[in-house]
Amino acid sequence: MLAVFDNTVAKCPDALQSPHSAPASSALKDGFLANHFASLHPGSVTVNLGTSGHISHSLHNQNPFLPRLFAVVDDIFCLFQGNIDNVVVLKQQYGLNKTANEVIVVIEAYKTLRDRGPYPADQVVKDIQGKFAFILYDSTSKATFVAADADGSVPFFWGSDSEGNLVLSDDVQIVQKGCGKSFAPFPKGCFFTTSGGLRSFEHPLNELKPVPRVDSSGQVCGATFKVDAETKKESVGMPRVDSSYNWSSNY
Repeated sequence: MLAVFDNTVAKCPDALQSPHSAPASSALKDGFLANHFASLHPGSVTVNLGTSGHISHSLHNQNPFLPRLFAVVDDIFCLFQGNIDNVVVLKQQYGLNKTANEVIVVIEAYKTLRDRGPYPADQVVKDIQGKFAFILYDSTSKATFVAADADGSVPFFWGSDSEGNLVLSDDVQIVQKGCGKSFAPFPKGCFFTTSGGLRSFEHPLNELKPVPRVDSSGQVCGATFKVDAETKKESVGMPRVDSSYNWSSNY
């Protein structure tokens, strides 16, 4: 799976950008990275998201124990890889029918978060038990929602291209092609949203701090993010709003 989001839709953390990364083409320009992905994954499907970017899905060489899924519901696009252990419980929780699979559960969880808040985003992701990584894009609100399980069970990487666009994929070589040295594994137990940036769903009250990654040649290549046990987020009271309030800007 591959997603490239314009920097106006999903702003990369500054720490992902390596000073030693060689200049590279924009991952979005002329569909550069999507075309490269298609050349490596026969039968792949790419969806153009207009000025927001694009997403690509392929079943080529997938791990049968960590299958890839793709779905579109109400202009919400979602790429999912892995398995949800408590999928039956979540289908009941979100009022879904028995045929709904993992990617539909993630979309419905997002819609609940967006439309019926204030339900903490960290709890929405924490309720998903299993081995997973997902990339979701809501074309109506131009919002992204990305997460990986607490154990990092699914290979999942993110990076910044030469223009600061966000690149996400389960294929590290694809990310390197678009980002040079400005990439890293997506942090375990974390989620990323357009409005809130990167946060930990395991430790939602703690800040995350970047730790530079160094390659075999001693050069900095992106950063990993660790929970800062010493720094707590400021407690913010629940705002009082009417029923028409859009909670998507708060997760």
